Amino acid sequence: MNRILKTTVLAAAVMSVAGVAQARDQIRIVGSSTVYPFASYVTEEFGATTGNPTPVIESTGSGGGLRLFCNGVGEGTPDITNASRRMKVAEFERCDENGVTDITEAKIGSDGIVLGQSSSNDDVDLTLEQIFMAVAAQVPVDGELVDNPYTNWSDIDSSLPDREISIYGPPTTSGTRDAFEELVMESTSTEMEIYGEEGYTEIRSDGVYIDAGENDNLIVQRLSEDTGAFGIFGYSFLEENTDTISAASIDGVAPEAEAISSGDYPIARSLWFYVKNQHAEEVPPMYEYVDMFMGEMMIGEDGYLRDLGLIVLPEGEREEWRQAVADRTTMSADILK
Repeated sequence: MNRILKTTVLAAAVMSVAGVAQARDQIRIVGSSTVYPFASYVTEEFGATTGNPTPVIESTGSGGGLRLFCNGVGEGTPDITNASRRMKVAEFERCDENGVTDITEAKIGSDGIVLGQSSSNDDVDLTLEQIFMAVAAQVPVDGELVDNPYTNWSDIDSSLPDREISIYGPPTTSGTRDAFEELVMESTSTEMEIYGEEGYTEIRSDGVYIDAGENDNLIVQRLSEDTGAFGIFGYSFLEENTDTISAASIDGVAPEAEAISSGDYPIARSLWFYVKNQHAEEVPPMYEYVDMFMGEMMIGEDGYLRDLGLIVLPEGEREEWRQAVADRTTMSADILK
């Protein structure tokens, strides 16, 4: 056998071995800390009932998960990423540039963002504008934007508690942070002429807003210790900790399942996961897991995830998304615009 033929055969053998090495039966999942409790339940059920290995799941935040997901196809990249906000056009384009060209989008339900506090405090009703004034880096004073001077809630409105403003919240990689900036910061500031048409989303960095990391459970724990503070996290974490945590009403509406589902609660958002279809052949159990997640047993009216705090989608919408996932529908950038 001549040298060129030997080299060709050897290269083919290496490629074949590499392809086998990529094949695996353990699903890899990353993404949102808000979706994490729901996805973790599904992974445990999947491992216990199907004979497949329990998927490996990591809470990286929505932005962090999508970044890993869009890094490419193959070994070292996740199969699925969870998100507590929809994928952005820029993220979709990055996926496409890196060869991730066949993605199925799944909407699993809704969630509310709450401002939680220790239940040892009196009930509080906050407006979106009051929250904005508490956390914005710059606020209007005498017709000019200045560095936020407010240190106590009562500085913003005398009807509010005379408590120091201290808020534990998610980092910039979090979908909860993205949703908070859009639903509270941007929506409020666009109604204020001084901020212009695009609004304002910069959060103060003087120690009032404390980046508490991706783990919402840690924020809940901090509120038990720092009883004067508020924390920003998903409704499901409130549901799991009602013995120690209460939540502020927003514009007179309490964060309850029905109000979040109907859209009456002002800070509500949708929850998602994204499937890398190009991994289906190398990771055979992937679709079995996806179908379990989308089943009535998990996301239905009487599903297990409702008991964990998932706000269930209306029946018709559930069925539409279930069918889209069952068809392995490839998403396009157009639906994100």
